[in-house]
Amino acid sequence: MSGRKPRGGAAAADEPTFRAGFVTFVGRPNVGKSTLTNALVGEKVAITSSKPQTTRRAIRGIVHRASGQLIVVDTPGMHRPRTLLGERLNAVVQDTLGDVDVIGFCVPANEPIGPGDRFINEQLDSFPRTRKVAIVTKTDTAGPAKVAEQLLAVSELREWDEIIPLSALTGDQIELLADQLISLVPVSPPLYGEEAVTDETEDDRVAELIREAALEGVSDELPHSLAVTIDEMAERTPGGVVDIFANVWVERDSQKGIIIGHKGSRLTEVGKRARLEIEALLGQRVYLKLHVKVAKEWQRDPKQLGRLGF
Repeated sequence: MSGRKPRGGAAAADEPTFRAGFVTFVGRPNVGKSTLTNALVGEKVAITSSKPQTTRRAIRGIVHRASGQLIVVDTPGMHRPRTLLGERLNAVVQDTLGDVDVIGFCVPANEPIGPGDRFINEQLDSFPRTRKVAIVTKTDTAGPAKVAEQLLAVSELREWDEIIPLSALTGDQIELLADQLISLVPVSPPLYGEEAVTDETEDDRVAELIREAALEGVSDELPHSLAVTIDEMAERTPGGVVDIFANVWVERDSQKGIIIGHKGSRLTEVGKRARLEIEALLGQRVYLKLHVKVAKEWQRDPKQLGRLGF
């Protein structure tokens, strides 16, 4: 992770201590890392889906509190890769872990700890100087007894700086997590301006919202084959309608047919869902035109991966 700014010195004794630093959440795919990032930031900066491996880049969400600032780096879920894309996603996670102040290890309250969780926990041994917090997510899906059982199971994995149960969906204990994370990062002036919520470009955020809409309701295999690129995004007149021309990429002609649907019905629905989210992001009316294109086996092709931004 590049562009890290120098730390400030210790605050004077008569001044409040402000802290700022980098945090990342790790865990198996679909344990709620992106939802948690959005809940902390207070705005949607990372797309969410029930499909595993939705997140494909290290996305920074910036959390502002009176006592400090957190830069939350939302990363792909750790998994055993089957494609070149999978290898690159894991590399994103490893690079991020080596450059943050705090790692939050996420385990859902409603699923027993399994081999995948233990594998990720073992990877944390490679970062002995990084503070580590265990987070039991999705407490709204489990009763108190189940949550307590999971907290005990997590506590037996290693010594944690903190263990916090929460629900990003309901907001329960989100502020406690923010306070605890801020207490674990260095004394520092803010690293971003108070208006910043992410360092993602507008084009990247729009592309992700289109991909999120396209992921809705597709089969288990297809999500991994979906990518989105923006050809053009421009206002017709200052402050007027924003014209967006984008491509939805798949790996096979059969997948193209699935995305388009009967007489274009599914692509129309994808466009409607994406447009509403994009208009909320931009605060302007949007005209969105989507084209579905095939890039054969792009997940395994280094040149195609590069063209698609991986």
